[in-house]
Amino acid sequence: MKSWSIAVVRIFGVEIRIHLSFVFLLLFIWVMEASNKTTTPWRGLVLAAIVFGSVVLHEVGHALVAAHSGLTARALILLPIGGISVLDNSTGDGTTVATPVWKRDIRTAIVGPLVNLLIAFVAASIVLAIAPEVHLGGRPLVHSAHLLRSLVWVNLVLGALNFLPAYPLDGGRILRALFTRRMEVVQATRRAVSIGQIFAVGLMLVGFVSNVWLVVIGIFLFLATQLEERSVVFQSVLDSVRMEEVMLTDFVTLSPADTLEAALSKAVHSLQDDFPVIRGSDMVGVISRKKILQALQSEGNGYVQAFMNGVYEVAQKGESLASAFRKLTSRGLTIIPVVDNQRLVGIVTLQNLMHSMSLLAESRKLSRASLD
Repeated sequence: MKSWSIAVVRIFGVEIRIHLSFVFLLLFIWVMEASNKTTTPWRGLVLAAIVFGSVVLHEVGHALVAAHSGLTARALILLPIGGISVLDNSTGDGTTVATPVWKRDIRTAIVGPLVNLLIAFVAASIVLAIAPEVHLGGRPLVHSAHLLRSLVWVNLVLGALNFLPAYPLDGGRILRALFTRRMEVVQATRRAVSIGQIFAVGLMLVGFVSNVWLVVIGIFLFLATQLEERSVVFQSVLDSVRMEEVMLTDFVTLSPADTLEAALSKAVHSLQDDFPVIRGSDMVGVISRKKILQALQSEGNGYVQAFMNGVYEVAQKGESLASAFRKLTSRGLTIIPVVDNQRLVGIVTLQNLMHSMSLLAESRKLSRASLD
């Protein structure tokens, strides 16, 4: 998720990321209009901003309906043709929402293109009322020299495009939801992704002989199918893998009576970045390698007890990775101790969690490929 996107803001706990395909869109607009002497560079930026704003409102529609259904997004990647959401399929008490719920998925999917069609209708009505000299049917339909016309047509195209049954467009999400009525969600996603890739290649081929914008849309669609498949595999790992399968069982602990210099010495000989602090058989806090160094630099040698964090979360070894991931990200933690019958049996750190999920996701993809 982070390889080809840039984090820009976090809103209500949701990390908003912009996919680098938006940079490609800017370059494409610049190349297309470089020889056009009737426009200025800022108009190209405004056109890209119109596309970006339309995508954002499209995704806001999805997010509102998803939230109403009890789902919250952990992250959102924005592409020029829509967004990829990583949803939290759990309720606040740690139980999992029954999923897939195909009616819920269809309801969530359909609202996005409807938002764009509504924007197009309102914008067209306003343009016709206050600027009747703007010919909404003139050519080209989308161009930086005709920003009002472009606002209408960008939203019309986004709305109509997203009704195509090409996953991860919203029509494809509806198709995937129907597939999940009779097959497991990852299998349904793979089938919908295959159909989406066929549409993407088809758009590119048609675009080569008719309209270069179709080539661009096809490229964006193909990128989105790859992202969405990875997102679903990631979610399946989160929901099905237990903490005991990925926890570190060979780890270093510290005592609250340890000096910071002694703690740093242990840290030097360990690959851990975070350490449980144990008094007898009870866990009383956590401390990070970074915190140890900062305390030594600012306060000199002292005791771990004075600098450890006494506020932490624990997980049972039978809990899912989804639960651990939610605890880590929602409270900004970097380590979760894993207990069994109140006894510390392992730790999961953010670093090893991300590494484990990546390996598990690749392992599942290889297993599916061997079965095929």
